Amino acid sequence: MYHRVPAAAAATDRGVLATDSGELDYVVSLDQVPCWSDAEQRSSLAYENDDPSNFSDPLTASSSGAENGVNGSVSRFPVDHEINSKIYLWRGNPWNLEVDAVVNSTNENLDEAHSSPGLHAAAGPGLAEECASLGGCRTGMAKVTHAYDLPARRIIHTVGPKYAVKYHTAAENALSHCYRSCFELLIENGLQSIAMGCIYTENKNYPREPAAHIAIRTVRRFLEKQKDKITAVVFCTITSSDTEIYKRLLPLYFPRDKHEEEVALSKLPADVGDDNGETTIDERKIRIKPLPILTPDFPKSPITREEPPVADPGLALRRNSTYLDSYLDPVFMSLIKDPDQRRVEQWQKAAQARNGFHFSKLLGFGDLGGPPLTAAEEYSLHSRYLAKANNLTLSEIADMKIIYRGGVDSEGRPVMVVVGAHFLLRCLDLERFVLYVVKEFEPLIQKPYTIVYFHSAASLQPQPDLGWMRRLQQILGRKHQHNLHAIYILHPTFGLKTAILGLQMFVDGEAWKKVVYVDRLLQLFRYVPREQLTIPDFVFQHDLEVNGGKGLIVDPRTKYVYPRP
Repeated sequence: MYHRVPAAAAATDRGVLATDSGELDYVVSLDQVPCWSDAEQRSSLAYENDDPSNFSDPLTASSSGAENGVNGSVSRFPVDHEINSKIYLWRGNPWNLEVDAVVNSTNENLDEAHSSPGLHAAAGPGLAEECASLGGCRTGMAKVTHAYDLPARRIIHTVGPKYAVKYHTAAENALSHCYRSCFELLIENGLQSIAMGCIYTENKNYPREPAAHIAIRTVRRFLEKQKDKITAVVFCTITSSDTEIYKRLLPLYFPRDKHEEEVALSKLPADVGDDNGETTIDERKIRIKPLPILTPDFPKSPITREEPPVADPGLALRRNSTYLDSYLDPVFMSLIKDPDQRRVEQWQKAAQARNGFHFSKLLGFGDLGGPPLTAAEEYSLHSRYLAKANNLTLSEIADMKIIYRGGVDSEGRPVMVVVGAHFLLRCLDLERFVLYVVKEFEPLIQKPYTIVYFHSAASLQPQPDLGWMRRLQQILGRKHQHNLHAIYILHPTFGLKTAILGLQMFVDGEAWKKVVYVDRLLQLFRYVPREQLTIPDFVFQHDLEVNGGKGLIVDPRTKYVYPRP
């Protein structure tokens, strides 16, 4: 049996409580769930305006102005207070909410084993019996049943798609159709409020953040057309990672003020779908221009004489061709530039770049040719690599300790540590290493973060060329470049500084201009506290050899010594 939860308990964002038998025994009304337009529901994008002040960092002076270049652009998701007042974000199970309908993510057979965990136990045995009588459900579609013991009136069951990199566009549109089908059934059954969890599931290999983009933008597009028929949409999350994703993405599609709308201009992906939220593909569009608009004073063709009827239709068509040509603009039969032809031209430019003379090749920096990727192409490339990395076990790369998570820097930003001496190029599968880098960096690049690179003794090992670095940066995407605060390089050599200069000139100036050279460990500890870093033993030894042994300090963990300030 359900009991109404006190308002104070609902406001703690703890989610749903359950009995020992697994039955949910609390009901949360909609007025107890924080609305997205409430003042206290401020976005996690607020960190954009934080000013670091602990240390004099040479990067702080150039970190502002990230939003330059978006002024004057028209927002694809402008502020709409009426729509925002219908959006809610709830940490907990959707069927615990007192709404008209809740969404159940299930499989084609609508069976209990593949439904949202805990739903059937909360609804009672009658739900499984009704689901068995529906005859299944196709992927991307939805069906409705009674809610039985739930506080909701109906349950809408939908089947999310399986994700494969090769068919990612089909999966995106199928997922978008899941959300639209749920809303269409909601309106058809005379219902107005709906609570929905994450339809995408890990066992179907769907990347969580790209799926959240599709979910939120589809809801936004549907409400733009049907907002008078829907009173509330509650996004329900179970895990902290999903909650963080939705808190970060909701301001992009449901901005609550002009500041969030302006920030969204630079953070939204290039492809935000059509007016339904579905992914669009240029190659599948019909590319025939419309008929020209005729002006009222268009001269009529003079009638000279009445032609006798003819039995040959072709002769009649030829006879009237001059008259038709006077009304049809020749551009009517022309196509907008064919995407296939455009792709051929891109291939030709790429081939010319590969075969042509490159100053970077002459300097030994590698192949830096080829046209730059658009934002949409980078986003698609990153999504494919991330999906593939999540399906692989890359333990042999992790054991090499080339990259690993540190703590936080002096201003609270997470730190990723890179050890150059552990990068053994001769015995390393570079493709699997890239997958591991994408997987490890993904949680960090969502917010500002810092990289610490130990170049100690790394000059003894061969390093990848700049062409490989350029490809890695394209895979990580523009979010990595934008949110990267600094790259602190310990014990740089002349050869490394030359390579960094090449990266700034030929690869990307925005990211690689954030490099800060650090000659001593104590200088590094100004930016990243000593207790926040796991430092290999040989780094202390190298620091001692390079900087001398005056005023020695013993590290409490490794027993190595390094100079006193």
